[in-house]
Amino acid sequence: MLKLIYLDNDFYLEYLTQSLEEWVALRVTLALRIDKRICVEPSMASFLLPADLPGLDSLAAEVQRLGEDVITLCACDADYVEVSLHGTWFAFDTETEEGIFVTNLDYVMEFLLFKLWQEAQMGATVVGE
Repeated sequence: MLKLIYLDNDFYLEYLTQSLEEWVALRVTLALRIDKRICVEPSMASFLLPADLPGLDSLAAEVQRLGEDVITLCACDADYVEVSLHGTWFAFDTETEEGIFVTNLDYVMEFLLFKLWQEAQMGATVVGE
């Protein structure tokens, strides 16, 4: 399972071995225990990867193999590719842009997306220094 965390000015991606159902149950239980409203809805999420990232061809091949109903890739411009996923959005408020998006994909696809995102973050850190 992939967990995408959207914050006000940042974004993180995590790879979790726990099942989607188990994670959702724990999240809802937590919200009930802390007396917090939680919004859960089917949604799509997107993030960018550098177009020159090594391994992006492997991702494109996996997308072709699985079909575009699960994940889509779209060239934004010469520098970036947008990755769009179907899944579930969790937030404490319906009006916020901060929240958690979770999706359950093929193991190879999840692992590949996570590794590509990590490589993109390492590249961004080197450029930013």
